[in-house]
Amino acid sequence: MKIALMNEFSQAGKNPIIWEQLQAVAKELGHDVANVGMDGDNDHHLTYIHLGIMSSLLLNSKAVDFVLTGCGTGQGAMMSLNAHPGVACGYCIEPSDAYLFAQINNGNALALPFAKGFGWGAELNVRYICEKAFTGVTGQGYPPERKESQVRNAGILSGVKAALSKDVLEGLKALDQELVKTAVTGERFQKCFFDNCQDKDLEAYVRSVLG
Repeated sequence: MKIALMNEFSQAGKNPIIWEQLQAVAKELGHDVANVGMDGDNDHHLTYIHLGIMSSLLLNSKAVDFVLTGCGTGQGAMMSLNAHPGVACGYCIEPSDAYLFAQINNGNALALPFAKGFGWGAELNVRYICEKAFTGVTGQGYPPERKESQVRNAGILSGVKAALSKDVLEGLKALDQELVKTAVTGERFQKCFFDNCQDKDLEAYVRSVLG
């Protein structure tokens, strides 16, 4: 699995802590990880609005399989990501949230609160969340006997979102293009996207935005 971590400006200073825990878990499980958002307070400025655009491009182009993100409360990041087609972002406070999201909802992104409740032992909570989110087979249901209905409902919800959403490229072109340009300007984002993008139309679009 390819996993992207992205932080916005308000919690950028915590990126090294979160990145360290994600890397440790990914190494144990054999996953590839990329740090594509802000890695410190002085890095390329991003808001949670930009995180949604970045996640949409990475996930819809299959450059990555999963996005781990957040903001102060995690709520803004979750809402921003869920505004985009092809992105199913859950809200995660503790490891059980990550496990249940993986087994019941089987989405492709998680938003965490990186300020609210982020105190003593926070790095352990992040590590355990990553372990529960990225270990084993997802979509197995909880409890297991509920798997059939949960998988069916997750599929229905995905279909509802697809029916109500614009095509991803059409939607991105309808946005303020300065927003998109800011979202895709970071060097680490560009490396992750261009090295792994499997959608030629999205790749061409990003190159045109960058000029």
